[in-house]
Amino acid sequence: MQNLASLQQALRELTLSGALVEVAMLVASLAVAYAGVWLARGPQRPAHSIWYGARIFDGVFFPTLALLVGLAARWALKDLVPISLLKLAIPILASLVLIRVSAQVLHTAFPSSALVRRLERTVSWLVWGCLVLWLTGALPLLVEELGQVHWRIGGVDVSLLELIQGVLSAIAVLLLVLWISAAIESRLLKDVVGSDISARKIAANGMRALLLVVGMLVALSAAGIPMSALSVMGGAIGVGVGLGLQKLAANYVSGFVILAERSLRIGDLVKVDNFEGHVTDIKTRYTVIRALSGRESIVPNEMLITQRVENSSLADRNVLVTTSVTVAYGTDLGMLMPRLVQATQAVPRVLSDPAPGIQLSAFLADGLELTLLFWIADPENGQGSAKSAVNLTLLATIQAAGVEIPFPQRVLRGTLAPQPPAASA
Repeated sequence: MQNLASLQQALRELTLSGALVEVAMLVASLAVAYAGVWLARGPQRPAHSIWYGARIFDGVFFPTLALLVGLAARWALKDLVPISLLKLAIPILASLVLIRVSAQVLHTAFPSSALVRRLERTVSWLVWGCLVLWLTGALPLLVEELGQVHWRIGGVDVSLLELIQGVLSAIAVLLLVLWISAAIESRLLKDVVGSDISARKIAANGMRALLLVVGMLVALSAAGIPMSALSVMGGAIGVGVGLGLQKLAANYVSGFVILAERSLRIGDLVKVDNFEGHVTDIKTRYTVIRALSGRESIVPNEMLITQRVENSSLADRNVLVTTSVTVAYGTDLGMLMPRLVQATQAVPRVLSDPAPGIQLSAFLADGLELTLLFWIADPENGQGSAKSAVNLTLLATIQAAGVEIPFPQRVLRGTLAPQPPAASA
């Protein structure tokens, strides 16, 4: 009850003049923190930054700086006025630091997870609840009662309080590990283009997995839980991975294999299960493929290892496109075919090396089918627009040469039925 008694004593010592001074110092602390974050951040927020928020005050830097300035103000006023409001403001700012650290780390580590918002609210309620219990003096009583509840795990006597402390320690260590891994990943993937991004991605994923394993071991050791107590749990996890979690484990292993072999790279144009698009991200469990229409497909990594995948950018980004046209029988192909190739070479997106080619591909019932083959180097801009530009050029060239494009013709033959004899009068 010491905290409650201290709070009551501070409220009794609260005077109007002292309160005004403390309120002014608290407002000044918040203003200094806001200005400090604005000056340190600059006009634009750094991408994927844990320290700076989208609105300055929702990052980690603002409550941390406000807490430091508030502590300095409390120390400066301790001999001048009775400290009362700052005694309440300091733990509130400290709680806000914990909330913002957890929220920003989770948002940075898992930017597309739907559970992050729920976890953020849960952490906020826990932190504010512990603050209320601490201010009212009920927290020591609750801690004492939790210490009276015991279990035996692996031959070791463990109390409920130790388990809660272990969970909190694990959460703190995991947040620190996620923070460090997010910083490392941001540094590795900063200003990187081309094929080097896959190697850096596997390094970032491997570093995160290693840090998580080490962090969990450190958290359990800090909670006083011996490693021998985890042998049964480890066996159960092994059985679970072998049975129910084998697909999940296979996806994780396949993700590292894809990144290590570099059979798929971020930016490649691929076709998987009749879905064609560009690889935009390779996670440890799945790969994101974005089609030219804007649709995105989340493909499990195991599918990319065990099934057939068409990669148009693995060895060469050039893509072959074909189109065909039919001309009438009797057309001078020796004159027309070189003109069509020359006209196709003038289309902006068509490559001159390899040069376009043309073939007499079929003798159809209505005419001669000519197939034109040409290469483009930017398939991410769409093959349909390039094919349309070439078709328009072919149509203009054929019309300028006076060549007929036949349409289907059918010849109908019939016989006249005999007329019935005329009736006599």
